[in-house]
Amino acid sequence: MRDTAHADQTGDLPATPVARRRLVETTGGTVTGAFGPTEWGLLGGIAAIWGSSFLFMAIGLEAFRPGVVTMARVVLGATALGLVPRARTPIAREDLPRVALLGITWVAIPLSLFPIAQQWIDSSVAGMINGAVPIATAVWSTLLLRRLPGRIQMLGIALGFAGVVAIFLPELRGSAATALGAALVVLAIVLYGLSANMVVPLQQRYGALPVLLRAQVVALVVVVPIGLSQLSGSTFAWGPALAMVPLGMLSTGLAFVFMATLVGRVGGPRGSVAIYFVPIVAVALGVAALGEAIEPLAVAGTALVLVGAWFTSRRER
Repeated sequence: MRDTAHADQTGDLPATPVARRRLVETTGGTVTGAFGPTEWGLLGGIAAIWGSSFLFMAIGLEAFRPGVVTMARVVLGATALGLVPRARTPIAREDLPRVALLGITWVAIPLSLFPIAQQWIDSSVAGMINGAVPIATAVWSTLLLRRLPGRIQMLGIALGFAGVVAIFLPELRGSAATALGAALVVLAIVLYGLSANMVVPLQQRYGALPVLLRAQVVALVVVVPIGLSQLSGSTFAWGPALAMVPLGMLSTGLAFVFMATLVGRVGGPRGSVAIYFVPIVAVALGVAALGEAIEPLAVAGTALVLVGAWFTSRRER
């Protein structure tokens, strides 16, 4: 799907006075109407790729330490983006600190926290907490823009979160979690919400590819030393190694581009509703690939997610 950029097509970069802009900023989306085929296509791609990432991550952790998994996926994600010529489009020097911060808050820290947290917290608990990303995004948007999202959009976000809770509720019975594990996931969610807002103006100025390539290169500076330090505690196996390819090139490369493009078009709170579809895909894969049973409550939760997404996708007021 073609990346959307609002920079001058001649290659000239937009000149914005540095003094007028903050390091942490956001803007509204360029598409305020109801979602069209492009928005729903981006949302579907995000859900399909990130929904399958939990399976690939679990396979990777069978042989590799958490830091090695994070290092492998970011290396492969940055490599995949670097192969696209458009990703090497220049970015104005004044925006490089914002891109660097995005690499820390959206890639390096959260992708490191999740594998660590899942040593003390079940994936079902982590998945349910992850469903709060749209709520965190809406809170950050309110703080940065000093205005609430539309009432219809807020209703959609609330219904979607209720649906995510219903999907995971059957799995929570007897699940294990510690305060530390849950706290690490909550911190990752707070950073995801902030990042989904920060990336909006950057994507609108340059497109998603140049921003994400540089952000992931910055993330490498953080995750590579941690990954190398954990190599000695890892073993090599072909299955986990091959699982890193889609986890890196698709989940850490393509899906991040899709997400940045979506929130650049419709704004952080509306775009982040794509996260609600991730557990639906994960549950469907469990049924199709592993023969797992699906709970009636999960079906009801899926219906709530769909209704919530429809409300969130409506025209902004």
